[in-house]
Amino acid sequence: MLNTAVKAARRGATIINRASFDLDRVQVTEKQFNDFVTEVDQAAEAAIIEVLTSAYPDHAILAEESGASANLHDENDNVWIIDPLDGTTNFIHGFPQYCVSIALQQRGVITQAVIYDPTRNEMFTASKGAGAFLNDKRIRVTRCDKLADALIGTGFPSRDLSGLDEYLAMFKVMTSKCQGLRRPGSAALDLAYVATGRLDGFFEKGLAPWDIAAGSLVITEAGGIVGNFSGDSDYLHKGDVLAGTPKVFAQMVNALQPFSAKK
Repeated sequence: MLNTAVKAARRGATIINRASFDLDRVQVTEKQFNDFVTEVDQAAEAAIIEVLTSAYPDHAILAEESGASANLHDENDNVWIIDPLDGTTNFIHGFPQYCVSIALQQRGVITQAVIYDPTRNEMFTASKGAGAFLNDKRIRVTRCDKLADALIGTGFPSRDLSGLDEYLAMFKVMTSKCQGLRRPGSAALDLAYVATGRLDGFFEKGLAPWDIAAGSLVITEAGGIVGNFSGDSDYLHKGDVLAGTPKVFAQMVNALQPFSAKK
């Protein structure tokens, strides 16, 4: 299944790479304020789904552009969660920070994950219980154990600005507690960077399952921890995500818990 996901990611990336050479010809549509989709997103997603459903016709699909397949229901044990181009805004500006993200959820548990950065030819993969890899080399989170020494990734609100004041408050808290904050613009790739040690932690609110699913498994298989702002595990469909090395994660929970969703 992981090999099939890798094949699908490469198929989608071929379309993305081809389009990246002539961005002026890419047709861009604004789905909502500051939320863009291109014909490249749609073509890459179709190619990815074709590979996956050809191999596993009974599996369900949950994808960013086409949504849920007709067979997505509680009884379906296998669901592929797909973001064909995470970082579309970066892509349309020629900013080389975007990726393909594919995960397999089986009976509610993410068991396979692929995050592929076509600009660097970096393939992050993980299978539950079998470790995390970058281009077939085992990866681990850093040994960073102090938030004060940590480089942290995040994402800014761009579509729904109603939470901007809250984010600015979080930004202030984290800026005062960590060594530096970075916002590259692709949540899935940011999570992969935590897994491979380029970041020590990551936090963002309002994400979708396809932003999180693959990266969450890559991080946990690399020895890190993923949760919501309270440290709990119900982040996938609620969208508030916090991740990091074990000790940095705990310190981030302590710092950001006041911003956890009020239920």
